[in-house]
Amino acid sequence: MLKESVQTALNEIRPALQADGGDVELVDVSETGVVKVKLTGACHGCPMGVQTLKMGIEKQLKQKVPGVSEVIGT
Repeated sequence: MLKESVQTALNEIRPALQADGGDVELVDVSETGVVKVKLTGACHGCPMGVQTLKMGIEKQLKQKVPGVSEVIGT
């Protein structure tokens, strides 16, 4: 259930990333609420990728999905 909620929230975030030529893929969601994602496209290897991950994706997921504790990139 948590994984489905995270995927739905990522689908809402995705258009903003795609507008800049990037994207995000859900890799895994642990039982403790740690979400693993992979940045792709222009986001992969971007110097601002960590900020996008923490200040953008993590912040949004924590607001939209109760139970998300952290978002990490793979």
